[in-house]
Amino acid sequence: MVEENHFQPNNSDNIRKMVFASLFASMMAVGAYIEIPIPASPVPITLQTLFVLLAGAILGARWGTLSVIVYFLLGIAGLPVFSGGSSGLGMIFGPTGGFLIGFIFGTFAIGYVSDRFGTEKISLNIVSMLAGLFIIYVFGILQLMNVADLSLSQAIVLGIIPYLPGAIIKLVTAAVISSRYSLNQ
Repeated sequence: MVEENHFQPNNSDNIRKMVFASLFASMMAVGAYIEIPIPASPVPITLQTLFVLLAGAILGARWGTLSVIVYFLLGIAGLPVFSGGSSGLGMIFGPTGGFLIGFIFGTFAIGYVSDRFGTEKISLNIVSMLAGLFIIYVFGILQLMNVADLSLSQAIVLGIIPYLPGAIIKLVTAAVISSRYSLNQ
């Protein structure tokens, strides 16, 4: 007699989520190549954040975070997946490393809200993504302050203010897309 485990999703559901997690990890890598440098700032504008927001909302906390961790580990292992085609452990300890680490925790926060409340409501998606972005920016600013020896206000001017218009566009885009599609529903 074969015992069924009602707590495990079916195998095809797990495979589907694995495929999407891999897809999001690769989209983050491609998004790193789509960059706009900001004068006087070591942090470029990239599309990575869009895919981080979408990964959390569409895949949920577990699979969204896993997709970012895969992306993160690929970059540490030497694959050129970070902004500008960079890679290696040195990137984690550089001025943009905090943002990369923040991607993991920001995605988890967005995914947690997505798992609990769904993604149908754009307003809820915006709130969860604002929380995720806040987490990403906190990690990023702390690292930028430490590595570049900046004050909090200097780090905010260099690491947040120039990125706010793009962040708002990415956030609204991700909120609309994720309101129409989620793997957790």
